[in-house]
Amino acid sequence: MELFFKWIKQHLRIKAFYGYRENAVKTQIWIAVSIYVLVAILKKRLALEASLHEILQVLSVTLFEQVPVLQAFERIGSQEKSEAISNQLNLWDL
Repeated sequence: MELFFKWIKQHLRIKAFYGYRENAVKTQIWIAVSIYVLVAILKKRLALEASLHEILQVLSVTLFEQVPVLQAFERIGSQEKSEAISNQLNLWDL
């Protein structure tokens, strides 16, 4: 049981419980587990290389935008590539 709560703290985005009754806590945990599983399915089906944490961050940022899911991840991937290229030093420019 202790391992289960450790896993919840590490993987699910539960900062605090909104209710203190047993039903409220169970409901919040089941919702968080359901979201985790849906994101894992999304990652596998779309063959995304990002971690589940990164996927959740992208989804939380683009939550209210009307952007297809694949396009949101392509945009993030292209930004990371362009940042990596722009930060790279050229040996001959020194």
